[in-house]
Order: sequence, then structure tokens, then C-alpha cells
Amino acid sequence: MSIKAKRLFKRLVSYSGIFFFILAAVMLWWQLREYSFSDVVHAIIDIPWLNLVAACVACLLGYIALSLYDYLALRYIGARVSWWKWMLAGMLGFAISNNAGNAVVSGGAIRYRLYTRWRIRGGDIVKMITFSGLTFFLGCSAIVIAGYFLVPSHILNASVGTSVGLNTLFFICLAVVLAYFAATIFFRNKSIKIGNIKFDVPSTRTAFFQTLLGATDSFLAGLVLYFCLLPFVHIPFGTYIGLFVIAQATGVFSQVPGGIGVFESIFLLALPDTVDKADIFGALLAYRIIYYVLPLIGVGGLFFVYENWLRARMKRWLADAKEKIPHISGKWSANKNIRSRKK
Repeated sequence: MSIKAKRLFKRLVSYSGIFFFILAAVMLWWQLREYSFSDVVHAIIDIPWLNLVAACVACLLGYIALSLYDYLALRYIGARVSWWKWMLAGMLGFAISNNAGNAVVSGGAIRYRLYTRWRIRGGDIVKMITFSGLTFFLGCSAIVIAGYFLVPSHILNASVGTSVGLNTLFFICLAVVLAYFAATIFFRNKSIKIGNIKFDVPSTRTAFFQTLLGATDSFLAGLVLYFCLLPFVHIPFGTYIGLFVIAQATGVFSQVPGGIGVFESIFLLALPDTVDKADIFGALLAYRIIYYVLPLIGVGGLFFVYENWLRARMKRWLADAKEKIPHISGKWSANKNIRSRKK
């Protein structure tokens, strides 16, 4: 590929987010054109507080699971840091990337800032980010495979397009998972070099934990929205979680920050026309606030406290150094004078 072609491809990828955002905004407007803003606000208020508390608990557990991505990635590269460090980096990295989109750039930047400070090399951080990305997609694929068998047959037979789409997605996800596990068996203790970075093929045990962790993360994230949706629509959880993962993965691939608009459009289109769209959109907004906004504020606040603590410690070190340097230089001068007299 020529340099011009590469530049054109990068521009297309960067502008694709704007295209999908505009497309999603138009689709949202079309779905909600018959409802007023007050209808949506009332839908949020109508969510029982017990459901909101359950959604918040699921969100907390979900972000703990997200921090384990970093723990597993650190074990993959053979590095160790304190538990609070990988929890802070994992939660903050995902809180930022979930809201800003483009996880490699946004979440990767904060991880690079933190892990280089904790003496992790840049190449190893790239390995960690790649490993975490694979963990996410393995988990999503596992849930799609499980959800495929839980989807009622009448949904698969509803239309040719739906049937072909779900069957294609199922076989792609199955092929991805099988290929990954096959690679861990047949290429064990081997490595793949991409550019200047050498990636070791994970063990089958590590691949199993990746899949389990990725599925747990998506399951808990899905629970947050499910608790918000329950007062308005009754949908089998197996069907729901498959739909959630598809909407979530589409939002990630769209390059739209937080998948905003894209995620909501897929849900509004997939649910039956008999459901009140304003209620569903209100539940989706509540999910956005709980799963995206609150963690960003909470973990962002912890990061702010951590940065201020580091600055205060650096100031104390500098102050101590300034006090000790004249003392040391005075002693050094005195010792030098004594030596010169002896000579």
C-alpha cells in the first residue's frame, strides 16, 4: 500500500465516526419524532429506585471486572505492580475510553502515563492494550455464541435478513473463538513479531480466563441496562444479552465516542413497535448516566487525588533535598580543608 493510500485510509477511518454519528442521530430522531422531551424525562423518573440501586451495584462489579483486564495483561507480559495501581489504571482507562471512544488512543494514553511511571516499558504497554482488546472480543464472541442458542426460534424465522445476519454472526464468532484456542494449542511457546514488538502466544489456560473475564464484563454491563429496562419491557435475558453485545460491539467499531447514538439506535430498532420508545430511550439514558458518567466522575476524582498526592510528595522531596544539599556541601568543604591541612 502506497503512502497516499495509507493516508487516505486513515482519513476514512477517522471520518467514519462522524458519518456513523450523523446516521445514528437521524435514526434516533426518526424513532423518537412522536415523543417530547418531557416523555423521556418522565420515563427516567419512573424507573424504581431499587432497579437503579441494582444497576449501580452491577456497574461497580463491572468496573472491577474491567480492572482485571489489566491484571491479566500484566501477568501476560510477566510484570507486577501493586493491586491498587492496576485497579486504578484499569478503571480509569476504561472509564475514559468508554466515554471518548477509540479505546487504543484514549484508554491507551492514560495507561501509558501511569504504567511508564510504574516502570513498565512502552512496548509492554502496547502488548497489554492488544491483549485486553482480544479479551474483550473473546468475551463478546462467547456471549453471542451462548445467546444464539437462547434466542427464540420465531425471532430467527421472522425474516430472511434476520436469520442470515444472526447465523453469519454466530459462525464468525465461533470461528474466532475456535481459531484463538487452536492457536494456543498448536503454537504454544511460540511468538509473533509485529513491527518491533514480539507477542507471545498465550497458553490455553490464559485464553480460557480471557474468555471468561470478557464474558463476565459484558454480562455485568448488560445487567446495568437490563435493570433499567425491566420496568418497561419484558424480554428473555438470553435474547436481551445477545442484542446488547451486538449493539455494544457495533458502537465500538463505529468509532463514535462511547458509541453514542449507534448503540441506542440498534436497541430502538430491534425492540418491538408495541413498546413505548420514549420509555426505552429513558432507560438507555439512565444506563448512560450510571455506566458512563458516574464512573468517569468517581474514578476521575480518584486520579485527581492521586496526582495531587504525587505533586505534594515531589515538593516534600525537593524541600528535603534543598535542606540537605547545603549541609552535605558544608561537610564536604570541611573535609576538604582538613585533608589540605594534613598535606
